[in-house]
Amino acid sequence: MQEQFNVNIRELRRNLRMTQEEFAHTLGITVATVNRWENGHAKPSKLARRAIERLAQMRSAESSGPSF
Repeated sequence: MQEQFNVNIRELRRNLRMTQEEFAHTLGITVATVNRWENGHAKPSKLARRAIERLAQMRSAESSGPSF
């Protein structure tokens, strides 16, 4: 289960076309933290998970463009 979560973080970051550095900066965390998440050494807190979800939703809305 933990492994799948790490893959999801990495895939999300790559789908957003962000480096670990950009992803970390956007979330207000360190690059080392993102690296630990992606390598299975740690998992995001509830607060971090909410921030990741908001980022994913925001980027998804941006890519879909304005709706008329």
